[in-house]
Amino acid sequence: MAILSTDFKDALPRKHGSFRVFARRNPTIVLGATLLILVVLAAILAPAIAGDPMVIAPAQRLARPSPQHWFGTDALGRDVYARTIYGARISLTVGISVAALSIAFGLVIGLVAGYYRRLDGIIMRFMDGAMAIPSILLAISLVAVTRGGVAVIVVAIVVPEVPRVVRLVRSVVLSTRELAFVEAAISSGSRDLKIICRHILPSTIAPLIVQGTIIVAAAILTESALSFLGIGVPPEIPTWGNMVSANRLYLARAPWTIFFPGAFLTVVVLAVNLLGDGLRDRLDPRLARRM
Repeated sequence: MAILSTDFKDALPRKHGSFRVFARRNPTIVLGATLLILVVLAAILAPAIAGDPMVIAPAQRLARPSPQHWFGTDALGRDVYARTIYGARISLTVGISVAALSIAFGLVIGLVAGYYRRLDGIIMRFMDGAMAIPSILLAISLVAVTRGGVAVIVVAIVVPEVPRVVRLVRSVVLSTRELAFVEAAISSGSRDLKIICRHILPSTIAPLIVQGTIIVAAAILTESALSFLGIGVPPEIPTWGNMVSANRLYLARAPWTIFFPGAFLTVVVLAVNLLGDGLRDRLDPRLARRM
């Protein structure tokens, strides 16, 4: 546990003066984090840096990019720049919410499954069944019985993601449980909750951080695919997926209506993947020693 904790602390720059050294040794972390921070700031400051994404101007429909409309306009005359910036809010909300919920539920279930071997078989059979449910089919089913919306999308993506987190946490718990200091704590009569929280839980932090970045990227892509299919989020709400879907018929005439939301989607997913790959390499003790 002490080794894992030290590696986790060493993965971050300790002093401001050492940031250049950290950036030189971890370019993927710095690049991914920088791109992601810029998109997050743009989404937060959307009311100040972008106009109203819902304003319709028929006289300016399919206008080319200009100083007045940086990314041009769509088939209804709505500003593509404003809709693209506001669309980041939905994608980031879905990605972060799915990652947080998946890790929260998966962590608890994985700790129980890995520590209590009598429950392991039962829990993992349920997880196998949940993992077999495709997100798209689950979203279609939920939309059929509800009004749809962002919450439906989040639930549809969380259900198959939780078992993946459970499997990761369970594997860490099974390996950590066999270590000498954990066996000593069990032999001394310490309570199960104390052993789990003090000795086992810290070992799951680094793998969960990396897994969280993977879930965020996968959730953003899934949300865009579902929005493209018209499932969950109403078409008038700007999201990158439904922007591409609504303007696909105008690709030859107005490619900017699809290019800019697609470019932002690509940048965000790339940034999250770069951050995840960098953290994985940095938090892995075997790889960290080589740097």
